[in-house]
Amino acid sequence: MILQFIPDKFVSIGAFVGILFAFLATVIATDKLCNFLPKDAGRDFAHDGKKSAGKPRGAGIIFVLAFVAAALLFVPFTVENLIYLVLIVICMMTGFLDDASKSPWGEYKKGFLDLCVAALVAVTFLHFNSNVVELAMFDVTFTIHPVLFAVLTVILVWTSVNVTNCTDGVDGLSGTLTIISIMTIYLIDMMKNVAGEFSFMILLFAVCILGYLWYNATPSRLMMGDAGSRAMGLFISIAILKTGSPFLFIPVALVMILDGGLGILKVSLIRFLKIRIMKNVRTPLHDHVRKVWDWSNTQTVFRFAIIQIILAVATLYAIR
Repeated sequence: MILQFIPDKFVSIGAFVGILFAFLATVIATDKLCNFLPKDAGRDFAHDGKKSAGKPRGAGIIFVLAFVAAALLFVPFTVENLIYLVLIVICMMTGFLDDASKSPWGEYKKGFLDLCVAALVAVTFLHFNSNVVELAMFDVTFTIHPVLFAVLTVILVWTSVNVTNCTDGVDGLSGTLTIISIMTIYLIDMMKNVAGEFSFMILLFAVCILGYLWYNATPSRLMMGDAGSRAMGLFISIAILKTGSPFLFIPVALVMILDGGLGILKVSLIRFLKIRIMKNVRTPLHDHVRKVWDWSNTQTVFRFAIIQIILAVATLYAIR
């Protein structure tokens, strides 16, 4: 909002200040407020899950609110972006309340809340944007019926929120992968000349995650919890929708889709269809590579990140 009152020749300086503000606000607020966060009890089902016991949990509330503050101050105001910010806060708060709860919320409850948020994203996006979709890698553009577009958008948003959430299990993993994904989207915006207010929001969100990772690198001081991972997943889905090429979500976030998504698929097939797949594979995959392949936490983060960077480079080359 501040940028709207700055002369055009100083807008770049205002953006520079906004990025620094987002990072410093996250770092300082995290340092001062982390001890007020709920404490993690450790997870029996996760590899080395007990090592997280006692650490502050739910730090996503800090970096998400720092991002929202930076966006409100430094991004030109639009009703659409304001609605997205509200939905990101709602998604973050549902995660934080789960993080702070003595008894974890059920999967169905969280899934339903995610579905509601996804529906609101679909309605908002269709109101402010067209239902024309581009297959960027093939240079093909077509129009999808609004109802079908809304359904596909709900699926995209719900999937993004939940696979990102499932990827959060190794210090720095989901945050690092999210930064790679959204910065890939930012570069796509630049290449397609569709950069606007939301593209700058991508930069602000990325530096806020970096502010969180300042404390989350192995050995971590705190954890983002569902408050952070769900908000990140929602932001990724909105960012890819704004490119006009939503199918690019697959290569742009493929590592998270496989890491978190295979576990969701595996459990869903067992629960609803009594079908068992990947019997010798632990899910999420970050647990498999640490437990079965004996990767360290650092190796897991770096190797998963390297794979996603290679995918990002290949994607950017394919759509150039």
